[in-house]
Amino acid sequence: MPHIKQAEAPVFSTPNAVMVGLAGPSRGSAELSMWQVQLAPAAAGPAHRIDREQVYLVTAGAMTITGDGEESHPVAGDTVIIPAGAVRQIRNQGDSAAQAIVCMMAGGRVTMPDGEDRGLLPWAT
Repeated sequence: MPHIKQAEAPVFSTPNAVMVGLAGPSRGSAELSMWQVQLAPAAAGPAHRIDREQVYLVTAGAMTITGDGEESHPVAGDTVIIPAGAVRQIRNQGDSAAQAIVCMMAGGRVTMPDGEDRGLLPWAT
């Protein structure tokens, strides 16, 4: 039974966010990936598609989550489910940090709206 200690979880930084890999195939999970995403104030990730459904549980602050043009404004404690294949974008439009726990089936591939394949999410592997 894998036990991932917080202090040993891998951290991935992008220009838009910091992701902490909590579970995934490289950490002993056969079916699910889970990570924490942290967005600084006014940060926004790029629009992209993932071929897996994702569940976002906002744990701090507030986010704007767009899926195929439908916009949601979850705050801490709210959950948003983004369908597989939807063009999605995650933004923090607040003046404090926003944070969420994200879960999806392992092996999700990312493509850009123009179809460019970006491969697997490194924090979800």
